[in-house]
Amino acid sequence: MTKKTMKIINRALLSVTDKTGIVDLAHRLTELGAEVISTGGTAATLRQAEISVTEVSQVTGFPEILDGRVKTLHPKVFGGLLGLPEKPEHKSAMEEHGIAPFELVAVNLYPFEKVIGTKSLTDEELIEYVDIGGVALLRAAAKNYKNVLVVCDPADYGKVLEEIQNPLGVSDKLKQYLAVKAYAHTAHYDAVISSHLKARWNIQEKFPEEATIPLRKLRTLRYGENPHQEAALYKESGTPSWGVVSANILQGKEISFNNFLDCEAAWQVVMGFTDPACVIVKHNNPCGVATGTSPAEAFRWALMCDPVSAFGGIVGFNRAVDKETAEELSKLFLECVIAPAFHPEAKEILKAKKNLRLLEQPAGLTLPYELDVRRISGGYLLQDVDKPPVPELKIVTKRVPSEIEKTALDFAWRVVKHVKSNAIVLARGRQTVGIGAGQMSRIDSIKIASIKMNQAKLNVGESLVMASDAFFPFRDVVDEAAKIGVQAIVQPGGSLRDNESIQAADEHNIAMIFTGIRHFRH
Repeated sequence: MTKKTMKIINRALLSVTDKTGIVDLAHRLTELGAEVISTGGTAATLRQAEISVTEVSQVTGFPEILDGRVKTLHPKVFGGLLGLPEKPEHKSAMEEHGIAPFELVAVNLYPFEKVIGTKSLTDEELIEYVDIGGVALLRAAAKNYKNVLVVCDPADYGKVLEEIQNPLGVSDKLKQYLAVKAYAHTAHYDAVISSHLKARWNIQEKFPEEATIPLRKLRTLRYGENPHQEAALYKESGTPSWGVVSANILQGKEISFNNFLDCEAAWQVVMGFTDPACVIVKHNNPCGVATGTSPAEAFRWALMCDPVSAFGGIVGFNRAVDKETAEELSKLFLECVIAPAFHPEAKEILKAKKNLRLLEQPAGLTLPYELDVRRISGGYLLQDVDKPPVPELKIVTKRVPSEIEKTALDFAWRVVKHVKSNAIVLARGRQTVGIGAGQMSRIDSIKIASIKMNQAKLNVGESLVMASDAFFPFRDVVDEAAKIGVQAIVQPGGSLRDNESIQAADEHNIAMIFTGIRHFRH
């Protein structure tokens, strides 16, 4: 059973930027016999509501100074927050200096996160939105959580009022919850400031000794990857609304954890092309990719690659979905469609598929750079996202690829970086015809890609090319490629046995290009 102790609120310090619920809180506190002490703006709000309030300056005997930068930073405030009444020496010192304890502090901070998203400010203007006193108040009250209730979120006012009226007093559980929340709040606040100023001042330190990533919860999800896992969606705080996390959801069922992962995978693929492009994603891997003269044509070609796997998949476009494309999409059971926009006619057609989720994600919203963060036991791995420089292509075989093959090789290389390793992509023109993903052996990946190609029954002809995300450790992959009719290969190179693979390609009259860049995706 949670231990409970008697606690009466004699003095409460209220200093909030967000005035939501503060009048009701102050009113109930005064009804319960508490003295309410406040700073300028909050005090004015309470007086307008005819609530008796004492200004902080009356407590400290010192006015607000330096344009309000110094209001509460005074021993009579912080002594009242940090003093431990159960310690005789603390009690004696407080009495000697005329310091009375506080039992409740309600503080929220200057809206730094909001102003950087809505206002264009100079450095001097922006820095005035960095809260000093409020952060100090929250941390001090949280440090003395056994004696001071610290409330940083208006959503908690109700539960606080409920417990301070409980004859048994305020539970330890609530005190601890509020203290932890206060520390998280100030840590998040400082992380937003640090992150924004780092970008604003162009401080080039990608991997600092101490790293913080401020996150704000957008919503709780139904479950995680599996129904027994809980999950939530967070947005990186203090950054522009961009990416899949900020996509406008036009219709459909609630977006699931897996839907978000697959939509992100789809978006990353199509953003790699300038021509109208479409990708169909299943379990975080593309199962069909194509470009065309229109989104509808790109979709039809992408679907040809693996129509079986496309069932229940996620579709991504880098162009607006028009009427013709919507008509094609409506023929298939899909989970999500993500695109820069949807024409009114397309929305009307897809409205009939009530469970289909439509995500509108404007193109072109990218940051200068971002980090890929992975959780491992006991810590995190951080790396650059896989945005390599343009590869220096090196033809290493006797035969030079034709212009048609070069076009297909470029396309396949753009796709293979988005396929789980070991990855093999077979393509013709600007269309995938077989994809082998996530195998422990690269030879198995090419065999799976070949099976997919044969199942699709596509007339590939003599234009079949292959891309590999990493080098070939042995010549067997080239030999297998020759069996299925591959005419040209693009791969990173760099194996100790590169000469064997080159020799095999020459024997089979296959053109091969080295990029010098690997694209592992684990």
